[in-house]
Amino acid sequence: MSDLAGFGTVVVGGSRGIGAAVSALLASSGAGVVVNGRDAAAVDATVSAIVNAGGRAVAHSGSAAEEAVAEDLIALCEKEFGAVDALVNCAGGPEPAGSSILDITPAEFSDLIDIHLGTTFATCRAVAPKMVARGRGAIVNTSSFAFLGDYGGTGYPAGKGAVNALTMAIAAELAEHGVRANVVCPGAKTRLSSGSDYEEQIASLRRRGLLDEVSAQGALDAAPPEYVAPIYAYLVSDLASKITGQIFIAAGGFVGRFDRPSPSLIAYRDHHDSPPWSVSDIAGMLT
Repeated sequence: MSDLAGFGTVVVGGSRGIGAAVSALLASSGAGVVVNGRDAAAVDATVSAIVNAGGRAVAHSGSAAEEAVAEDLIALCEKEFGAVDALVNCAGGPEPAGSSILDITPAEFSDLIDIHLGTTFATCRAVAPKMVARGRGAIVNTSSFAFLGDYGGTGYPAGKGAVNALTMAIAAELAEHGVRANVVCPGAKTRLSSGSDYEEQIASLRRRGLLDEVSAQGALDAAPPEYVAPIYAYLVSDLASKITGQIFIAAGGFVGRFDRPSPSLIAYRDHHDSPPWSVSDIAGMLT
């Protein structure tokens, strides 16, 4: 794949797991990559691996939820690679083990929202004016099946659901400027989806009836991140120049897309010549 030759890209959360696989694939496809993550050693290791493989990459560690870090990432990409053609957000953090609305603290919830929604907002806000000025650009944000609530939790599904909504709004607002925004809900074996705590969490969700057997087994036997990275590379590339405002699924050999939610009609009457529905009316419709 040579469609990314000359592209300047920023991968937030690009030092480990899915983000590292995306960074490596973008670089091997010709793009220059600014790799970001909170752990400086992990960022440096990923950049070294890319450079040693013949790719172009530079490191910038720190929390991209911070305005200054987000702006520095964009400026660094412009300096090193000429412009920012694509922003990919892969940063994330796990829900505390066993967390639920019954026991999560406000601080834990706030941290989860900041990691997922805050990072996405800060980086999109920093890059959007640059892309609009050039009349082109691609944003790919990362969500999760968890936004449906099937995996329980609080701040994680809330943050991911908010990422979906923010991305859809960005796609609608920036379409006239030639800027695209899409979402990927990935499934892959990473440090966040491995280990005894994670396995017990999946087993608990299965016992409680939140997950069916197929979903539980899929969560425990996910493919490596390299199986997810290609959809990110595709959405970044000009091959996807007509695609925006979509929520995709990529997990192992499965690729899918969530249909845009739309309301189904339950009942209607014209408010100009009808009173409000009564509680009994509503009960009759919805029971």
